[in-house]
Amino acid sequence: MQITSRFTVAVHTLLAIHMFSRTQKTTSDFLAASVNANPVVIRRILSSLKAAGIVDVRAGSGGASLARPLSDITLYDVYRAVDSVEGDLFHFHERPNPDCPVGHNIRAVLAPHLDAAQRAMEEQLRQVTLSDLAHELDALL
Repeated sequence: MQITSRFTVAVHTLLAIHMFSRTQKTTSDFLAASVNANPVVIRRILSSLKAAGIVDVRAGSGGASLARPLSDITLYDVYRAVDSVEGDLFHFHERPNPDCPVGHNIRAVLAPHLDAAQRAMEEQLRQVTLSDLAHELDALL
């Protein structure tokens, strides 16, 4: 299972809003050009980010702005806002053979390890703010 690209597109979008909103309107068309995506994709992501309280969006060509400081937005916040994964990161096949000793016990054996892996990934995402990424981006420019 792969985390959808909505997550990385959302992070890109937020960093572009941060970088460019002082000098121009960060409309969905402008942001789509930065991401190299369809403006409809950007509008959907902005809608999710707005619902999560991460961005403000002005109707028409008003553009988007950050609703919170970059230091208050973690990668985990973005990950959850854009529903990068529906439920658990790892999914089990629906009907393993209950008469097989492996099939009967695979979930009990594997689930705790997969749950731990997902928790570790989510904890890592909680440790990184968009401010951290903005500093890293600035160092590359």
